Amino acid sequence: MARIAIGEAMIPFENLPGVDGRSYSSGDFSSSPLLALFFSCNHCPYVQAWEGRFVQFQKEYADRGVQLVAINSNDDTAYPEDSFEAMVARAKEKGFNFPYLRDADQSVARAYGAERTPEFFLFDRERRLIYHGAFDDNYEDPEKVRHPWLKMAVEAALAGREPEVKETPPVGCTIKWKRR
Repeated sequence: MARIAIGEAMIPFENLPGVDGRSYSSGDFSSSPLLALFFSCNHCPYVQAWEGRFVQFQKEYADRGVQLVAINSNDDTAYPEDSFEAMVARAKEKGFNFPYLRDADQSVARAYGAERTPEFFLFDRERRLIYHGAFDDNYEDPEKVRHPWLKMAVEAALAGREPEVKETPPVGCTIKWKRR
């Protein structure tokens, strides 16, 4: 599966249902100087370990124009804990302060070449990919993080520089694809 490459334009998406009852398209985030899309789900232990940091990240960067957007593309027939109803409950329980969207037909994940949950795609104002990969280097213990990769990329972009690290291997569960 081909993956969107560093420097390439963001692949638009349309009408993804959000847990807040709204439907979202990529253009809804055009006012944000930086857009961090990430593929996520409810059941993955890696996602669960990082969830609190995602909420904290959005709190920390919202006033600086950074928008985090989670997209769940997992097969919810084989993994009912990733159903839209379960997404609504999880977002409420965990206090998500960012859109959590459902990619039921998996077209967005396929277009991006996403393979893992969580897997981040950070876009600049021109909506060019400037970082792809993991949130940071330690999902287990926030106190032991030495490389907060997404934050490093965001800080560089906000300062008008290219990120030093543009790509890291995403760490997490595989996206659960529907049988074709």
